[in-house]
Amino acid sequence: MRVLFSKSFLVLALTGIFLLQISCGQKTKGEPLTGDYPPAPTGLMTASLTKLDGTSFKLNDLKGKVLVVNVWATWCGPCRMEIPELVELQDELKDKGLEVIGLNVDDSEDADMIKAFGKEMNVNYELVRGAPVLFNEFLRISRRNAIPQTFLIDREGRLLGVFLGAGSDLKKLVENTRRAVG
Repeated sequence: MRVLFSKSFLVLALTGIFLLQISCGQKTKGEPLTGDYPPAPTGLMTASLTKLDGTSFKLNDLKGKVLVVNVWATWCGPCRMEIPELVELQDELKDKGLEVIGLNVDDSEDADMIKAFGKEMNVNYELVRGAPVLFNEFLRISRRNAIPQTFLIDREGRLLGVFLGAGSDLKKLVENTRRAVG
């Protein structure tokens, strides 16, 4: 009986560890949160994003482009898993007006650390930093306290969907992005 209990506990513990590796947040990923979203919130579109060279910009500055804003951190396993797909999307659709932006939300990760990570992962899109208050803006939209989260914004600044995690949501993000770019 004790052996059975020990083996059951081990299986449950390993399952829990596996699930934590798949999603770096408090809730599991679900279906993309698509639907009747309003325009992306003004606070989000006008917040200052800091490039790794120290310059800044706002998402509003990129109107006319389809934006894929990926909220991530270097320590997040699922974030790392989805980067190659984001790199491929940027390569494939940049000339058609796509802009992928990697928004690092861990304020303990400095620009040099993020640059080294970007080089290691062969990132070909803009990596930026944003204040924690900006992450809270994203959380209000998605209603999920987890990363990775990716927000698809159309050329007019309307939110087309929110995608969580590096699994089936990533595939749906890629499909929806290709449709949005046209």
